[in-house]
Amino acid sequence: RRPVLFVVSLALMAVVVVACAGGSTTTSSGSVAEPMNAPSNANQQKSVAPHSPQQYLIKSLNITMEAKDTQRAASDLQAWISTTDPLSTAENINYQQVGDNLYNISLSFSVQATLYPRIESYLNSYPAQHNGRLISTTKSTQDVSGDYVDTQSRLKNLRGEQTRLLTLLGHATALGDILAIDQRLTDVEGQIEQIEAHLNQLNGQVSFYTIAISLQPSQAVLTPPAAAWNPGKIWQDAVGAAGAFAQVLITMIIWLAVFSVYIIPLVLIVWFVLRWRRLHTGRPLPYAADIHHQRPLSEE
Repeated sequence: RRPVLFVVSLALMAVVVVACAGGSTTTSSGSVAEPMNAPSNANQQKSVAPHSPQQYLIKSLNITMEAKDTQRAASDLQAWISTTDPLSTAENINYQQVGDNLYNISLSFSVQATLYPRIESYLNSYPAQHNGRLISTTKSTQDVSGDYVDTQSRLKNLRGEQTRLLTLLGHATALGDILAIDQRLTDVEGQIEQIEAHLNQLNGQVSFYTIAISLQPSQAVLTPPAAAWNPGKIWQDAVGAAGAFAQVLITMIIWLAVFSVYIIPLVLIVWFVLRWRRLHTGRPLPYAADIHHQRPLSEE
């Protein structure tokens, strides 16, 4: 019996040892698994963490550049912006002639705020890529977050007040109460219209940014080198001046020929008047002495 009991005891001890080893392994595995889940929990906390308040910005860009052919540059820029931003609008395009087929051109676009950085980068690099020169770049940024949030809050409060007033108006029975509620409701609705208009304006300004482009001909094009002395050119200029003088002279002769029916009679009348006056003023008057000494015939 003793050998059998000894063998049974050894078997029971082996089972206990194996069971303890399994428990320790399970415990250690569980302790290792906990740090692996820690990053996911941190990410969840990060996503749950409150975000910073959204900024509402109004941006504008004024860029001035030189180009050899400003008309071609304006056409290229307008085509590229309209292709890049299909929702963009060309607000203003002006041409000012400064020379022979030379123009100062100003363009103004309204582009989406999300595409504004890309368009700004393209415009800054455009002169260098097309043998031009970037003269100046002016950017302005206005933060209207406070105004935007305040406008939204005021609009929300006014709409809540409008709802309450409509409810009160539906339950009011006294004429004085109805008139007072109706007057207040009219005031609130007027304020709502004004605030909605202001909010729509802010939405447009923060959703679309203004870009103004000024194109100028390069100085080399504006001030070409002085031309050398050219006898042929001088001869052409002289012939042209002579032809112009001949045209003026012939024009005067034609006008005189047409108006001669009025000029000739007028000249003849003036000539006859002057001749008549000269004849009558030149005739001598009889002397007074001869008249005084003349004797009458009856005395003889």
